[in-house]
Amino acid sequence: MLSPEVRYFLAVATTGSLSAASQQLFVAVSAISRQIQRLEAEVGVPLFERHPRGMILNDAGRIFESHVRRSMLAMEQARAEIKGLKAVRRTALRIACPDGLAFSLLPGLCSRFRQLNPAVSFTLTVGSVEEVADILRQGECDVAFQFSLHPERGVEVLGSWPAPVLMVMRKTHPLAEKPIRLQDLSAWPMALPDRATTVRQLFDLSCQMSGTLIEPVLTCNNFSTLYAFLQQNPLAITLCSRFTVLLQLGEKDLALRSLGIDQLTQRTLQIQTVTGRQRSAALNLFLAFVCEELANMTESAS
Repeated sequence: MLSPEVRYFLAVATTGSLSAASQQLFVAVSAISRQIQRLEAEVGVPLFERHPRGMILNDAGRIFESHVRRSMLAMEQARAEIKGLKAVRRTALRIACPDGLAFSLLPGLCSRFRQLNPAVSFTLTVGSVEEVADILRQGECDVAFQFSLHPERGVEVLGSWPAPVLMVMRKTHPLAEKPIRLQDLSAWPMALPDRATTVRQLFDLSCQMSGTLIEPVLTCNNFSTLYAFLQQNPLAITLCSRFTVLLQLGEKDLALRSLGIDQLTQRTLQIQTVTGRQRSAALNLFLAFVCEELANMTESAS
């Protein structure tokens, strides 16, 4: 059980102010403030930057928060082992991923894994790249499937595969069988992810560097919408990685094309956990299953 000062510290760190923590905990602001001051006296340094409108963790505070949350996770895992909940036969796994991987890849992987381990359940949280990174750092998921552009601090990468940005179109599209330049796309209806995605960021960077103006006819943060638009408009083009539509390639009339631009090849699909975090038996089994499945999928698609 957490001490009052640590519990109040986490509440202020999460909410960003004493008043918000007071409302969350139903404890007087003065009591929370005293416990925070007591904790800082014990640690020997301030843990927050005080501002008129709130309190923000400083470097020491972030380090302390990270250690506290890791300790909480370790305690949860210990309780799970004691109660027998760590057994593969009774386990819930928490996964975080961006929208492109939630379209069909992860639902398919979870479904096939449950055919082998029917008592395992999943909670899948979908967010932007930044949101998924935060979910992983805060210990709110067991594993993250992430499109990454650069190494992450404090993250253990359990698997990594190239995930270049590709154009997706119908096989009947006039560009499906010919060399394509970036400027060629301006003549066709483009359906693009929003600017929070790595796909869009790399695509916009490529357009900027080449001086090409592409005005999308549809922008959406949900790939299911982009995919439906593509299916209903034979001349439309959208962008994604091979992994996003990997399960559709064998049964749909889709064509994936590369623009041959270096900037569009700078992503990898990574399976990430927090460094040093203990993994359950069920999670290890799921990770081994996913790595093998992705290796087989990418090999057969190449």
